Amino acid sequence: MNSFYHSTRGKSENVTSKQAILRGIAPDGGLYVADWVGEHKLDLAKIYAQGFQETARDVLGTLLPDFTEDEIASCVEAAYGAQWDTPACCPVTPLGDDWLLELYHGPTSAFKDVALQMLPQLMGVARRGAEGEDKKIMIVTATSGDTGKAALEGFAGVDGCGVTVFYPEGKVSDIQHLQMATQKGDNVAVCAVRGNFDDCQTEVKRIFADHEMAERLAREGAVLSSANSINVGRLAPQVTYYFDSYAQLVRAGAVEQGDEVTFCVPTGNFGDVLAGYYAKRLGLPVRKLIVASNENDVLTDFLTTGTYDRMRPFNKTISPSMDILVSSNLERMLYYFCDGDCELVASLMGDLATKGSYTVPAEVLARIQEVFACGRADDDATRAQIRSTWEGLGVLIDPHTAVAKNVLDGVERDGSARVCLSTASPYKFSADVLAALGEPTEGMSGFECMDALSAKTGTVAPAQLSALRDAKVLHDAVCDRQKMGAFVESACARVFL
Repeated sequence: MNSFYHSTRGKSENVTSKQAILRGIAPDGGLYVADWVGEHKLDLAKIYAQGFQETARDVLGTLLPDFTEDEIASCVEAAYGAQWDTPACCPVTPLGDDWLLELYHGPTSAFKDVALQMLPQLMGVARRGAEGEDKKIMIVTATSGDTGKAALEGFAGVDGCGVTVFYPEGKVSDIQHLQMATQKGDNVAVCAVRGNFDDCQTEVKRIFADHEMAERLAREGAVLSSANSINVGRLAPQVTYYFDSYAQLVRAGAVEQGDEVTFCVPTGNFGDVLAGYYAKRLGLPVRKLIVASNENDVLTDFLTTGTYDRMRPFNKTISPSMDILVSSNLERMLYYFCDGDCELVASLMGDLATKGSYTVPAEVLARIQEVFACGRADDDATRAQIRSTWEGLGVLIDPHTAVAKNVLDGVERDGSARVCLSTASPYKFSADVLAALGEPTEGMSGFECMDALSAKTGTVAPAQLSALRDAKVLHDAVCDRQKMGAFVESACARVFL
């Protein structure tokens, strides 16, 4: 079996998964994909009988074939251990007639931990290989809220690595901001950017394409890599929780072996739901993947009409991690549904960059709609969903999860079991959750809201979030988009020299 990766925009260069992880993004701006994904199906009978860590070894061993079995095992042991507040890592719990996949039990209380506790381990192994040996790696990432802290937490103190995180100033929650601004570590750098997440993400992509900067860093023995979901080392670990959640349902008697399951996923950058599509290609019985969007509903429009149009107003919502107009990982999905037509993908991405929109052929849209459904929820619907889910089911959910729950409730049941992905602790968004429950929040700090939410619901904030009230702010840099490249070079000089 061909075990190489190549760009979504061209097949002229084949790389191993280790090389793809170190590079993050292909030189032509495309994302790394593998044509053989799906040729080998995972053994479902084996997965039904094992836990999260064992399934992670199976998934990663399949998607990252040049890592040895021992390398994968050591990475899994380091990534999914005592830093999680439950041995299950990602437990499935009842949600009325549906199920909730809780992805927030890691060290930063967000689903990004599943991938970003693993990526530093994978990168550390890859760095010891032929290509990365003796290279100093600066991770550069843009975040709409959760990726930043998860990347900082995962890479802080990692030998030979630095991490630089950019986030949109004033467009993340108070708790998300403090998680990043108080991060300790000699190899970390954090900077707010005047603009929105798409500004941050677009500029990070430009930085990766800056060959002159790359040459300057190379002379100092440093290279750039990404911790965003464009990195295949971010995507592959997320496939695990789709298989593991299905196995939990089988063991609970909620589904029979082989029954199809529907997953509803709140998503902005399309990485979380794309992992579900990879799981389907690897043999998981998935009936439908429902893409849930907030008021920034560019994905809803695309999955309905086949036209992706980023030229629209940007809305600041109470589900900020989904406030995205350019969904990078959609490019990988397009590649597979275009039957690997790199020229078509490159043309579509070119149109998006130059014209602000593209339209896929009708037959491609039809194939996409066989797998993906979609829906949207505005802030009012999100607030109402938080309240009704608490009052009706006794389940406290964050705004992103509420978007997915609202969309899922609007989909007609087809007899399949349905899983709603819960991507963050409600305590990361205490003020908005508390307000949704009808309590006053005006003039209250994030921690006052956290305390009030705990008192009202009888639930407890994760220790790593409540402890932030005593943490010292260590990062207060702010820059314009045009200065992000200079900030990266300055961070490299400080961390590596």
